[in-house]
Order: sequence, then structure tokens, then C-alpha cells
Amino acid sequence: MVPVLPGLYLGGAGAVAGAALEQSGGAAALTALLLVDSEAPPAAAGPEALLHVPVLDQPQSDLLSHLDACAAFLSRARERGGSVLVRCQAGVSRSVAVVTAYLMKINHLPFEEAYAFVQTVKPDAKMNEGFEWQLKLYEKMGCKVDVTSASYKQYRLQKFTEKYPELRDLPRELFAVDPDVKRQTPNHERLYRCRKCRRLLFRSSSILSHDEGKGPAAFAHKRLSEPAPVYCDGRSSCTSYFIEPVQWMEPTLLGVMEGQLLCPKCTSKLGSFHWHGEQCSCGHWVTPAFQIHKSRVDETKGLPIEVPQCVRK
Repeated sequence: MVPVLPGLYLGGAGAVAGAALEQSGGAAALTALLLVDSEAPPAAAGPEALLHVPVLDQPQSDLLSHLDACAAFLSRARERGGSVLVRCQAGVSRSVAVVTAYLMKINHLPFEEAYAFVQTVKPDAKMNEGFEWQLKLYEKMGCKVDVTSASYKQYRLQKFTEKYPELRDLPRELFAVDPDVKRQTPNHERLYRCRKCRRLLFRSSSILSHDEGKGPAAFAHKRLSEPAPVYCDGRSSCTSYFIEPVQWMEPTLLGVMEGQLLCPKCTSKLGSFHWHGEQCSCGHWVTPAFQIHKSRVDETKGLPIEVPQCVRK
């Protein structure tokens, strides 16, 4: 067990015994335990304040969604004047990731700086690459899990893909509300309609923005016989919107890895989807990908008028 900050300790499974010795000697009063492990401890084990985060030490495990709760727990324990231990099985990956995220949040540190500090106090610290990526995303969101951000929505989609590999019985929360069914929309949002039949398809809040790719260089692997993407003025541009799944897509997506996205009213082709990802015209790879071609939709600005149910077609 090693001290990281006043009242904050980091360790592995053997740290509990060490902590008990310290308590008996009066050196430190361990008042809280944050356990990051797949199995919960026995009911009588550990201090009275306990937070169990059921996460495996695997790159695909979702630690990001727990980070805000972990930070709040650690802050409460320290503010009460006690000491809190963050523990996982080996004390080198999961617990290190949680402590690094906590330092990022309370000290406003970038990921690299916070991680380097933890490795200074605990030289064997080495979180897996999946947790590194999640903490960098946490930093990008301002060290707060923002479920409305495009970055988090894309992350959540990836986790759903890993959790439901057969793509059956997908949870309802995976899908954004169909704007054609629920037409009340905030003033700041834009709406997108099918260019052919004018059916509402998605809101601007469903668009998942991404970093610009490498442009033509990203398509160097393509065969010369394949048509190259078109770029305006020599610069890359995205010719499609990549969005989160919307409720009208559900029948098309269930149990199917890839396919076309058709307008639910007039069945004209809007784009395509692929759970394993597709490449944007700018060169960036998006996973999973729900792609709507910009040429197939029109943008509507302003608050739409609520149409009474009795007069809707």
C-alpha cells in the first residue's frame, strides 16, 4: 500500500492486511475502501464505507462510466478526515486507472501528467491500453462523464457492440428518440428530413462528430481501379453524417451486421450501417458506423410546429 495524497492510498490484494496493521498502530485510520474487482468482498470485510466497482482488468471493460462515482466517493472519504484505499487484485492497472482519473479531476491535470505522478509513487503501475484510452476520453470530456457528448455516445455504442455481439434484443436506451414521433425539439437543435418525402429522421444532437482523417492518404490502400473520394479544393470533407441509432432504424439493425439505411416512409436510400465500422470520406474510421449521406437529407432550422395527432398522416 503506497500513499498518493494525504488520506489516499493505492494497493493490491495484499494491501488490506498492511492497512490493518497500520490501523492497529495508529499510523492511519483506514475508513473507506474502493474495491475495483470482478467479485465483491465478504459483507464483513473491510471498513464500513465501501464502494465496489465490478470491472475486470481487460481493455474492453467499461471503467469510464464509473469514474465520476469513484471520484465522489474518494472526495467524501478524505473530506471526513479519514483515509481511503483504492485496491484491485494486483494494484497495477484498475486501481491505478481510478487514482489517475481522480488526480486528473481534482487537480485539473492532463492524463499524461497524472499518470506519470502515479508511476512515480508506484513504479510498477501499468494500466491496460483500454483504460488509457478511456481516461484520455475522460480528459476530453473535461473529467466528467457527459452522456450527451458525441464522444461518450460513440464510446457507449462500441461497448454495446461488444456486449451484444449477436445484435439481438438491443436495449431501448441504445436508440435516440424518433423526431417524427416526438416533435417537440429545443430551439438550439436542428432537424434533418428525408430530401424526397420530408420525413423527419434525426436531430443535430444525434450527430457523432469525429476528428478529421488524413484525406486522400487514408485511401492509399485502395486498388487503383476503385473510384477515389472527391475532395473540394484539395481539402478533405465529410460527405456524410455519422449519427447514433434512431428508433426507426431498430428493425433494420437487429441481428444484422451491415446493410442499407432506408427512409422509413418512402424507402429511398439514405446511407448505410456497419457495426464493425466504416470509413468517412475524410479518411477517419468510425466504429460502429451509422452513415447518412448529406445529399439525401435537408437541414431544418428552428422549432418545429407541433402537429396534432388527429391530423397526422
